Amino acid sequence: MSSTGRLAGKVALITGAAQGQGAAAARAFVAEGAKVVIADIADDAGKSLADELGEGAYYRHLDVTSEADWESAVTEAVDTFGQIDVLVNNAGVLLFSELTKTSLEEYDRVIRVNQIGTFLGMRSVADHMEAGGGGSIVNSSSIEGLGGMPLLVAYTASKFAIRGMTKSAAMELGPKGIRVNSVHPGMIDTAMIRDHAGEEGLEWGGSKVALKRVGKPQDVAGVYVFLASDESGYCTGAEFVCDGGATATHAYGG
Repeated sequence: MSSTGRLAGKVALITGAAQGQGAAAARAFVAEGAKVVIADIADDAGKSLADELGEGAYYRHLDVTSEADWESAVTEAVDTFGQIDVLVNNAGVLLFSELTKTSLEEYDRVIRVNQIGTFLGMRSVADHMEAGGGGSIVNSSSIEGLGGMPLLVAYTASKFAIRGMTKSAAMELGPKGIRVNSVHPGMIDTAMIRDHAGEEGLEWGGSKVALKRVGKPQDVAGVYVFLASDESGYCTGAEFVCDGGATATHAYGG
């Protein structure tokens, strides 16, 4: 852990941090001097990552759909590290399903994890951040929070909601010194995406964007670090796109 990094002296809670882009963010935050709470429901992977990162991080089981889990996790973070400066609402689930074949149970699960989890996270940290003089909330949306995609009705709904919630929260929390921004990744090479798209799908996705590759978790982690740092001190209520150029074109492009 660096004492002179871009996040030196900051305490961050990152959800969905046991693997994928959340784990990349946890590594990047610790490397930049932050202390990190690795929050997830994947206990074995989360504990392993915490062991890897050493005294700059610890693992906390957190179901983002649970009010009680959020309350205890945030209280524990403040008790352990003395403050909470950064929240990264990174946890999310993906569902590919035709509109007419999507059950209410499936739709509700995506909304509860992605949208309600983000709401609960913001609500849980706001008072602590205000008491500490401010902070930064980073909400993970998606390029599906900027435009629709077939077979992703629940996911798209949740990611558009996160985009809107971010703007509303930014206006409300700005006077309290709390910045709120959304990050909109494109296709990122994580286990969640590989499980749905496979190697062939990843290659196809990479071929459709300007940079001719899919993103890496580290690509998103770099944006998270920027938004957590004082370098983004005048940025709030904004969308930060990390998609290799997917949204730079229209339906006839790519």
